[in-house]
Amino acid sequence: MGDKKAGFSVFWADDGLDTGPILLQKSCDVEPNDTVDALYNRFLFPEGIKAMVEAVQLIADGKAPRIPQPEEGATYEGIRRKEDAEISWDQPAEVLHNWIRGHDKVPGAWTEINGQMVTFYGSSLLNSSVPPGEPLEIKGAKKPGLVTKKGLVLFGNDGKALIVRNLQFEDGKMIPASQYFSAGETSVVELTAEEVKVAEIIKVIWAGILSNVPVIEDSTDFFKSGARSMDVVRLVEEIRQKCGGLQLQNEDVYMATKFEDFIQKVVRKLRGEDQEAELVVDYISKEVNEMTVKMPYQCFINGQFTDADDGKTYDTINPTDGSTICKVSYASLVDVDKAVAAAKDAFENGEWGRMNARERGRLMYRLADLLEENQEELATIEALDSGAVYTLALKTHIGMSVQTFRYFAGWCDKIQGSTIPINQARPNRNLTFTKKEPLGVCAIIIPWNYPLMMLAWKSAACLAAGNTLVLKPAQVTPLTALKFAELSAKAGFPKGVINIIPGSGGIAGQRLSEHPDIRKLGFTGSTLIGKQIMKSCAVSNLKKVSLELGGKSPLIIFNDCELDKAVRMGMGAVFFNKGENCIAAGRLFVEESIHDEFVTKVVEEIKKMKIGDPLDRSTDHGPQNHKAHLEKLLQYCEAGVREGATLVYGGRQVQRPGFFMEPTVFTDVEDHMYLAKEESFGPIMVISKFQNGDIDGVLQRANNTEYGLASGVFTGDINKAMYVSEKLEAGTVFINTYNKTDVAAPFGGFKQSGFGKDLGEEALNEYLKTKTVTLEY
Repeated sequence: MGDKKAGFSVFWADDGLDTGPILLQKSCDVEPNDTVDALYNRFLFPEGIKAMVEAVQLIADGKAPRIPQPEEGATYEGIRRKEDAEISWDQPAEVLHNWIRGHDKVPGAWTEINGQMVTFYGSSLLNSSVPPGEPLEIKGAKKPGLVTKKGLVLFGNDGKALIVRNLQFEDGKMIPASQYFSAGETSVVELTAEEVKVAEIIKVIWAGILSNVPVIEDSTDFFKSGARSMDVVRLVEEIRQKCGGLQLQNEDVYMATKFEDFIQKVVRKLRGEDQEAELVVDYISKEVNEMTVKMPYQCFINGQFTDADDGKTYDTINPTDGSTICKVSYASLVDVDKAVAAAKDAFENGEWGRMNARERGRLMYRLADLLEENQEELATIEALDSGAVYTLALKTHIGMSVQTFRYFAGWCDKIQGSTIPINQARPNRNLTFTKKEPLGVCAIIIPWNYPLMMLAWKSAACLAAGNTLVLKPAQVTPLTALKFAELSAKAGFPKGVINIIPGSGGIAGQRLSEHPDIRKLGFTGSTLIGKQIMKSCAVSNLKKVSLELGGKSPLIIFNDCELDKAVRMGMGAVFFNKGENCIAAGRLFVEESIHDEFVTKVVEEIKKMKIGDPLDRSTDHGPQNHKAHLEKLLQYCEAGVREGATLVYGGRQVQRPGFFMEPTVFTDVEDHMYLAKEESFGPIMVISKFQNGDIDGVLQRANNTEYGLASGVFTGDINKAMYVSEKLEAGTVFINTYNKTDVAAPFGGFKQSGFGKDLGEEALNEYLKTKTVTLEY
């Protein structure tokens, strides 16, 4: 009813049963949209089990306290009666919301609509604009409610709004609030022979539960015949067990209480007709870059955009000026669990698991087409949310995403095993073959430097292999991932196959790494977090892991190179995408005889670079991704100066709004220095000199790092180039080029840069398992 704290006590029994001394207490915060059910699932049940174990241990150890219960402030609230739960409408929206959720599920807050008692369930405060809908007069309310595609919007006397998801009528029937005006318009479907068999099985289940009913007829009402809430759970579980894994929700029973209606709902679910006819998206719209950009901002779970379970949001920031773009749903543990459950159901019971490989490929081709059709809008969102220069976002961030989905779409029907000759045990004959199978539910956690492209690199291979996924975008760059979710639904992907949960790594990311129903986790990010994820994945259920982690990629420039090309490519190796590039050249080794000329030419080119608005087509260098990262880069430069490296150019924040940093050049960087060892992940060129002709010496220095993601060499001598490429300890070696990645070429690192591959055929193996089958004939 508006309480900010909830909790429970474990106390010593006395004559009053609940008035004895307190042994221990636990409490938690009550979130804005919590109900008693939500608190029970999130806190009371799991923490109550732990508390009982703790209490028993305290007693066993002789350390259990006896804290007298104070009489002051003690209250006792009896069981609430239905007649006392009527809603009083002349109150603020938050008070109305608290009243509804405080009575959810028992006894249920109610009001009178069209002369009938109607009970409200699933309330949340409406933090966005009020969606369009049809007015609904409510007795006692000064302002009519609004039946919308998202639910029934209600208004407080303060002008603010709330929304409820479900309505229950006096006869016990429950409907989605969005269907109030159309609840009785559904046509009756004709059952096939197979569906008639399913109906007969369900009739037997009903008869077993409703043992007091002689014959189950079409008009038999589940609840009016005496069923209770525990019987709902039994019905759902028996149907799942006896009807081929068909997964119903408790609400399906409440929404179809008569046997005839219930069978119709089951059949529609079997046919996939229970899905929403139209995707409901609540956009944040902005007029920018000569277009209207429409950005979803909610979690995408089971084919629907929805607020976080607890209603929490956070601001996503435009790095160009530091302004707030919009508020984005902040996924809770409950949201993660819902997303995983949806992905698991889609894989085990849904259309996706039954779909043939070519149909899967067709959906992926369609999604690639939609990404391409919307590339200007996606590139604009990427520029707004990550600071990517628009022209680069169009070509690389979005362009390579399109290519990635098309490439892996083509692989869908080419995933195959092999036939293996084995020793025969005469007179028997054997056949052995292997099958490549999807893993199941996969989690993907992506970084903020290439938000959509990193999503594509991992999710395209994952989907091509036949898995379902739950993806957590970086907290600071969620918007293109959510736009991708919208396009995936429009492409026709079944609900539950793709789920996007924006939020923090500490909450959503950690839960994904620990979740027992996830079979694979793909992560791109820092080595420190990668180690933590790997540990959590091992401890939880030994889920398969692929990690693309930090780098300190060496670029060796020999004096026999084409110098102007080396300057141009070397600058790209460092400053591409503002230096926020996992394979960026973290350290340049330049041969002594050309060192000074190389540095001079680099500084001359830097001075020509235009720093500015990433949406300006003439901009070369946009803002760093977020404020904390800019501050880290400035500290990185301070450390370099402090250790004695020479700051040749830059090293400062650009004096303008936003998070802009000058392209920076350091020389005289010695091997022991911080700049030589640690990745900046920004526009900072770190140059070290090496002696003329000392190939093996510079190779030893280049490999003297725990990272091994990428590397490069510039030379006019092909024999030298091949020798160096063989000796460099990195997953990718560029020769007389840099940043040249392709969707068909595997990408991944060595050592503490991680393991596993994105892109190319090898990426598919990260999301497949091999089964060996041997038969005797």
